[in-house]
Amino acid sequence: MAGEEVNQMSHLDDDEINLGDLVRRLWGGKVWIAGTTGVAALVGLFIAAGTPPTYRADALLQLEEKRGQLALPSALSDLAGSEPRSETEIEIIRSRLVLGQAVADAHLDWYAVPRKLPTVLSALAKFGFPLPDVGGLSAFARGDEKLRVDLLEVPAEWIGQSIRLVSNGATGFTVFLPNGAEVEGRVGVPLIDAGRGFALRIGELDAPEAREFDIVHLSETSAISSLRGRLSVTERGRYTGVLELGFTGENPDETERTLHAISQAYLKQNVSRSAAEAESSLAFIESQLPEAEQTLRKAEASLNQYRQAQQAIDLGFEGQSLLTQITNLESELQKLADEEDTLAERYTPNHPTYQQLLSAKSRLQERLERLRSEVGSLPQTQRVVFNLTRDLELAQAGYVELLNRAQELRVMKASTIGNVRIVDQARTAPYPIAPRSARIVALSVLLGLLSGAGLVLLRHMLRRGIQSAKDLEAMGLPVFATINYLPEAAQHRKRQGSLPIYALSKPDDVVIEGFRSLRTSLHFGLIDASTRSLAITSSAPEAGKSFVVTNLGVVAAQAGQRVCIVDADLRRGYLRRYFSVPKVHRGLSEYLAGEVDLEDIVVPGPIPGLYFIPPGQFPPNPSELLMRDRLTDLVNALDQSFDLALFDTPPVLAVTDPMIISRAVGGTILVARYDVTPLGEIEAVQRQFLNSGLRLAGSVLNGFDPRRASESSGYGYGYSYRYAYKRED
Repeated sequence: MAGEEVNQMSHLDDDEINLGDLVRRLWGGKVWIAGTTGVAALVGLFIAAGTPPTYRADALLQLEEKRGQLALPSALSDLAGSEPRSETEIEIIRSRLVLGQAVADAHLDWYAVPRKLPTVLSALAKFGFPLPDVGGLSAFARGDEKLRVDLLEVPAEWIGQSIRLVSNGATGFTVFLPNGAEVEGRVGVPLIDAGRGFALRIGELDAPEAREFDIVHLSETSAISSLRGRLSVTERGRYTGVLELGFTGENPDETERTLHAISQAYLKQNVSRSAAEAESSLAFIESQLPEAEQTLRKAEASLNQYRQAQQAIDLGFEGQSLLTQITNLESELQKLADEEDTLAERYTPNHPTYQQLLSAKSRLQERLERLRSEVGSLPQTQRVVFNLTRDLELAQAGYVELLNRAQELRVMKASTIGNVRIVDQARTAPYPIAPRSARIVALSVLLGLLSGAGLVLLRHMLRRGIQSAKDLEAMGLPVFATINYLPEAAQHRKRQGSLPIYALSKPDDVVIEGFRSLRTSLHFGLIDASTRSLAITSSAPEAGKSFVVTNLGVVAAQAGQRVCIVDADLRRGYLRRYFSVPKVHRGLSEYLAGEVDLEDIVVPGPIPGLYFIPPGQFPPNPSELLMRDRLTDLVNALDQSFDLALFDTPPVLAVTDPMIISRAVGGTILVARYDVTPLGEIEAVQRQFLNSGLRLAGSVLNGFDPRRASESSGYGYGYSYRYAYKRED
């Protein structure tokens, strides 16, 4: 259990460390993130400034109840009539029926727009930069142009194609047709080509010379789709029957005109639908009137005949009272039945309100049954007169009801009033709804921040080289020193002629302090070495091992040691350029071949205590020369004459020479270049040494750049001060 807790704590610690590294990497790449954010903000600002404004027009409609407009008696009308469903009306507004009518009424299937400036130029113009009307810029709009098309007819094959109109100034213009023809025209004068089926009349043109417009005739389907895409219809509140129509466009006047056409088209279809409904209902009622009149006449005749036959004049007071009460009760029962239908849609029969209605209905039915039983106690003559009179009154009520409904429908049909009322006419807001500059810039800044952070993390992920001394130490290689990056030395090998030794020319530089630290580390790190000789190598070229060897030798000599630098790269060695030694000077290759002695190849260095052995002539068989016993003799001789011997060897992964030299010297140090040498190459070098029965004494991290390190990890280190002896006068 204790082990599990320790593992859990270690995982938590790893997570915290990873999160901290992530934050440090992002903070280290703050310059990249700030730059990316700034660029994104500028792009967003230009997009916001270069995007044409979008305006919104709105209108308000009210859907009124249809109650009382159906051609039915009042009882049935109450049951069938209901307020219109808003969802249904919304779909009707968006239908081809309404939008197609709006397209036809307002000629929305054609449009004319000036050529727009590119986004960048439009943004510059919005920021107040004047754009001259020269060259191709004169064709683009500046915002003060006007063009009104009063008539446009095109052949079927030209539908959807652009007709370019170029202003000639004053009232003239030139039209470039899709078939390549050019036609001159004037404002107010129709251009008609009956053979092609083309007609155009410009009602107004206010634009400087060379300004261009695009005129397009859309198909009805395309025009309706365009309207539907920019139209929004919503209900204000729930079950209010109030619909809000919204329409967007770049031209405020055109937007308002289009929405007005849509609302009027919907109003017209609603009126026509109501008129058609009224006409249909009127026809039904007129067909029922003769039958109702016949029923009325028949009831009157039956009552009159019975009265004449029985010499009965009237019901008398008692009978008339019963008739009135029964009629009233039946009317009240009908109302309760209507209310029950309404309550049944909302409540169950167990609801208190529903139970109260059923109780009242039951009481009325009991009273009606009692009255009907009293009718049975009347004399036979009065009972018959009572029934006939009741039939007559029912027939009269039905006939009068039909006459009233017929009159209402005639009025409705004549007045052509639907159940839709325009509360607010279409009107465009004075300020555009888009582009929302603040939102665009804010989103651009956010996108820039995310992109910058992603770029910093991506750069770190794509880096294949060593990032810190910790990487080398994690592989089991002690790091004797970290040499900071020196810009002047980055490309020194490509220079012609002699190369500078920066330990002499810049002794107080931070980089040279790193070599002094290396010198001290080697003094304690190689105490147990068999000889005072050291091979310095790398996994691949361009790691800076020759740079390290030269400056390390100089700082060691400055400390009072006798140092000999040996250029053991018999293939491409160039250390002679640091010491101004001619290429033909005899050196290591001649010594290994037995042609010269040691004292013949040693060259004094630029400071006391420093000596140099050049590579000599590059031999065809360097590996064979190095395998001779003369190499061991050289190491022993240098160990007796010098405090430190530094061998500059070729890269390990390129040739086998470093392995041969490493067997003869006291230790081998691997130079790795920051952000250049891959970890895989270090592993390959270690594996090669292990297979040869050798080991690396340690490593040096060269070319460490604190600024780049801070970008990748958020922290770095380096000397921030100078410390030197103060000369006393």
